[in-house]
Amino acid sequence: MATAREWVTGARPRTLPMAVCPVLIGAAAAWPQYLGPMDFGTVDRLPPNVNALIPVVALLALVVALALQVGVNYANDYSDGVRGTDDVRVGPQRLTASQAAAPKQVKYAAFGSFAVAGLAGVCIVLLTQAWWMLAVGALCVLAAWWYTGGSNPYGYRGLGEVMVFLFFGLVATLGTAFAVTEVGRNHGFAVEFPAATAAIGAVAHGLIASALLMANNVRDIPTDAEVGKNTLAVRLGQTGARLAYCLMLAIAVAIPLSLSLTGFSPWFWLVVLSWPLALRPVTTMWPWRRTRPKGVELIPVLQQTGTLGLGFAVAYSAALVLSG
Repeated sequence: MATAREWVTGARPRTLPMAVCPVLIGAAAAWPQYLGPMDFGTVDRLPPNVNALIPVVALLALVVALALQVGVNYANDYSDGVRGTDDVRVGPQRLTASQAAAPKQVKYAAFGSFAVAGLAGVCIVLLTQAWWMLAVGALCVLAAWWYTGGSNPYGYRGLGEVMVFLFFGLVATLGTAFAVTEVGRNHGFAVEFPAATAAIGAVAHGLIASALLMANNVRDIPTDAEVGKNTLAVRLGQTGARLAYCLMLAIAVAIPLSLSLTGFSPWFWLVVLSWPLALRPVTTMWPWRRTRPKGVELIPVLQQTGTLGLGFAVAYSAALVLSG
């Protein structure tokens, strides 16, 4: 029977900051409209119920994102474990493959996480009255399960990074911004969906999250190719996959500057503060190094990419709030 520590490790806590980032960016994109430019006192002029609902909706969105991330981690553990994909691993051992937990226990843990995400999502729908978001939530759960689950998992066909970009980038960020905005609109407050700033943040975070998965899959190219798991990294090969990783990070940390250059606010130059965090992982993954780190040598890149993602999200969110 797996210990509590093994269950926590199986949830892959190092991936959780990447679930926090899109919620932080989405909330930061919508929230300043309630405050006014650099005038934090104007929030007091909102009706008390709206004052309370704004952080509640943001926290519910955070629960959705975290629960989905944990759910997809357990689902991946279960599906790869029963297929035998994780029998030979470079990274940490998984619950199913190591037989620390029975496969059905890991599957139930995934379903339980999805249930928590679903319950929080229903609460958001009730507060925003945006019933179509139920369909979006259902798609998120299906995408999380079908990553490595089902008879034809898209993660085995090289589509993992695409779906991470779509759901953990665009959907999570824009969905949070919409929910925070819609709460105010339902109570007669004149706020608009922050399309430009939320979209830039969504694309940037989606690229960083996809780069994190790419780094993980570059590490596993030899073992994945052996068992027929044709990730995008396997399809591109070592050079192509490493180049894709570097390009994704470079584009992600640079595109917010387009907001300052097109007249939005000079505060978006704050994202430059996150650039030093990209140096170590990009240097390690650079495809034309004389000696390219492989296998366990790439594990630090995962943590460094996660740190970059969090640093970027904080800098970009600060720019959103300060620009009003």
